[in-house]
Amino acid sequence: MDVPLWIALIAVGWLGIKLIRPPAWLVIVLLLGGYLLADSLLAPAIDTAIK
Repeated sequence: MDVPLWIALIAVGWLGIKLIRPPAWLVIVLLLGGYLLADSLLAPAIDTAIK
């Protein structure tokens, strides 16, 4: 079964918020930071570091 990435991210995010209960500002900063890093010049370096 192939699950789209955005559905998996929503499910994991929802479970993380329900179980860990981080502050809302932390969730927003992490989401915004990840979005900005994915579209930056550092994206290829992050990609090779993860793989």
